[in-house]
Amino acid sequence: MTAILTLVGKRLALGLLTLFVVSVIIFAAIEALPGDFAEEILGQGATPEAVAAIRRDLGLDQTPVARYFSWLGGVVQGDFGVSFAQLSFAGNFGTANRDAVTVADQIAPRFSNTIFLASVAAAISVPLSLTLGLLAALYRGSFYDRFINVFTLSSISSPEFFVSYILILFLAVVFPVFPSISNINADLDFFQRLERTLLPALVLTLVVMAHMMRMTRAAIVNLLASPYIEMARLKGVKPWQVILRHALPNALAPIINVIALNLAYLVTGVVVVEVVFVYPGIGQLFVDAVKFRDMPIVQACCLIFAAAYILLNLTADVMSILTNPRLRHPK
Repeated sequence: MTAILTLVGKRLALGLLTLFVVSVIIFAAIEALPGDFAEEILGQGATPEAVAAIRRDLGLDQTPVARYFSWLGGVVQGDFGVSFAQLSFAGNFGTANRDAVTVADQIAPRFSNTIFLASVAAAISVPLSLTLGLLAALYRGSFYDRFINVFTLSSISSPEFFVSYILILFLAVVFPVFPSISNINADLDFFQRLERTLLPALVLTLVVMAHMMRMTRAAIVNLLASPYIEMARLKGVKPWQVILRHALPNALAPIINVIALNLAYLVTGVVVVEVVFVYPGIGQLFVDAVKFRDMPIVQACCLIFAAAYILLNLTADVMSILTNPRLRHPK
């Protein structure tokens, strides 16, 4: 138990260090973007005095290092600041309204919607991928195995927006089973939210299912050549029992890793899908914030995306260590 806690502590410390480095990269990348919020909000009628007044009021006239540590200090205390787009200015000469909606208030409902979408996609894709992967390994070389391989390669090769529009055409236009726009809100009950979320969830399922299914198949097939598997077969154990009882437990580590990576993608890679379906999630909010140069929102979204990736990778590492004792004693 002590060895596991030490490994988890090291992974956690490395994750925090990675998040700090990512926060520096995020801030530097946003600094490198052309233009700023003051010029964007004032448009073509911007005068140097008005731009300077708004920049001074928002603190944009400070040095990048001072602004970074000011932002980082707020983030550590759970304060992501106030959205620039929610501020109002008196005659375009500063005096911003500081009672505007905070970044956290804006992101919270959007992040909740994205988590709901990701949860629906994960509830469909994970069990389906594992089942298809196990069946492909069980019937290796059969027509079913070849069909699944072609299907997964096709889904991996297709861009998300293309898959989205194909599903909209067939499931919302030709056969109107689902609505083409997923405009959910807080007034809808669970089943109404689920109905409007299923179509984008199906797109995400097709995108991530291929990776998990192929990794499951590959991990199982590699183990089927092991001596202990051969011994189980010689003892007369049924093929599906060989896979479920003997091969699958030893193949969990790589399968868990690929599942964790794809779950992270379901949270952070939904930008295109949310834009296509006008889904009010954090991806849609991120695109709108970039469009209006609303930097506090952009920084917060990027940091949440990075934290989700790091947290799920950390979870995958810990679960791999728990399922495979050899990983507790690296050479």
